[in-house]
Amino acid sequence: MTTDPSSKSPPQGRSLAHIATIVAVATLLSKVAGLVRQQAIAAEFGVGAAVDAYSYAYVIPGFLFILLGGINGPFHSSIISVVLKQPPEKAAPLVETITTLVGGLLLLLTAVLMVLAEPLIQLIAPGASADIRALATEQFRIMAPLAVLSGLIGIGFGTLNAADHYWLPSISPLLSSLAVIIGVWFFADHFGAAVLAWGTLVGGVLQWLVQIPAQWQAGMGTLRLRFEFNRPEVRELMRLMGPATLSSGMLLISVYISLFFASQLPVGAASALSYAQLLFLTPLGILSNVILVPYMPIFSKLAQPENWTELKERIRQSLVLTALSMMPLGAMMAALALPAVRVVYERQAFDFAASQLVAALLLVYAIGMFFYLARDVIVRVFYALEDGRTPLYVTLWGLGFNALFCFFFTRAFGAVGLAMATVGVNTVSFIALTWILHRRLGGLPWGELLTPLTGIALASILSGGAGWATLRGLEWLWGRDGLGIQLLQLAIAGSVSVLMFAVAISPLKLPELDFFLSKVRRFWPRRYQF
Repeated sequence: MTTDPSSKSPPQGRSLAHIATIVAVATLLSKVAGLVRQQAIAAEFGVGAAVDAYSYAYVIPGFLFILLGGINGPFHSSIISVVLKQPPEKAAPLVETITTLVGGLLLLLTAVLMVLAEPLIQLIAPGASADIRALATEQFRIMAPLAVLSGLIGIGFGTLNAADHYWLPSISPLLSSLAVIIGVWFFADHFGAAVLAWGTLVGGVLQWLVQIPAQWQAGMGTLRLRFEFNRPEVRELMRLMGPATLSSGMLLISVYISLFFASQLPVGAASALSYAQLLFLTPLGILSNVILVPYMPIFSKLAQPENWTELKERIRQSLVLTALSMMPLGAMMAALALPAVRVVYERQAFDFAASQLVAALLLVYAIGMFFYLARDVIVRVFYALEDGRTPLYVTLWGLGFNALFCFFFTRAFGAVGLAMATVGVNTVSFIALTWILHRRLGGLPWGELLTPLTGIALASILSGGAGWATLRGLEWLWGRDGLGIQLLQLAIAGSVSVLMFAVAISPLKLPELDFFLSKVRRFWPRRYQF
């Protein structure tokens, strides 16, 4: 029997819909700022050496910042899993202790990164020119402190979510984007390409500083150093956080593999990857937070065997929601990739040739959007079950597949092969993790899961086809040059695509679709109390 998504409120009394709405609005603002940031970078530097160098330099400090400091990262997920099980009087000392321990370790890592910047860049981008590597080394050293900031931000965001605070963690990435935007607009002439690194670092500092007052007010610890490392709660947290962090670290290695092969391709491949990833990660990030943030506490509450029946229903529910959001969006994005890229990026240093390259990458990423987010949903279930090892092992195998896919696909398809490799690894990982979880829980409700997923997939294919056909017809009538024409074509073709999906999906009568549509209508006109 299908459970109403609104039943069983998450901890602290907020409804799932309320949390999802808060996260959606805050994340939307942050992602829009991120898109504007990337537009500013594209207009100033285009597809070329400056952004290639930043992409290489960003691999280690930047991805530590995203993976450890981001919402749904291992620190965030592990903190929620452990802190929710503690009485209030133990929460603050636990957070202070783990902050002391993690902060100290990451300070040492920061120092190591700064010393080893040059050989690390050589390792990341062996095929890049000497000038690009020198520029990347300079940017790498500037961004190295993001290593320690990443851990502090991730721990803080986890404690705030555990205390039922969702607005600040979801909106704070906006500060990082604003720092880069201001840097590019006003200081690029003075600092050159290094302004990208300085803006990224300043944004990280702002994200950490803004969470401190909220964390204090929530009673979730202060800046006090606490060395109670032998507490059982600390050992439990580290036991869960260690494999989860290593698993996320494997994702960093996966990015390294992609950029390693990108450095062997013509100049512009690495920067084209970053522009394409931003376009598909912007909506994916919004929707992933809407799904993962509210469901993580629910998964943790249902982790005991006596609750597995409901846990399996919640897993089914979250995957159907993932399909409802990712499949039609991916189909529409694939169909409208080129005009979308032209509207967002094509100005000043970013020309039509750059748009074609980025659009080809975006098309491939869009096709794999469901598997990207569905894998993360399953990983969060393993974290809730206090099993970080299984995702780690699957990710290790995925690294081998990624290198293999990159090797063969780049030979056949050039830069587009890098996106194909990423989609392939995400698909294989999702299938493997889901099968393991199926055996762990004594069976998943496949019948109740595959039927709606198949229907959503077919509806999405029809939706994407309708959008593509509409776009081709409009281009035949009006041509495809001019920002106004491109915007109008996107609006019409996108509307046709959405309408086709609505018509095709309606016979399935999915409660998850009805639930979110009703909550959007109910909450949107209100003034939110965050």
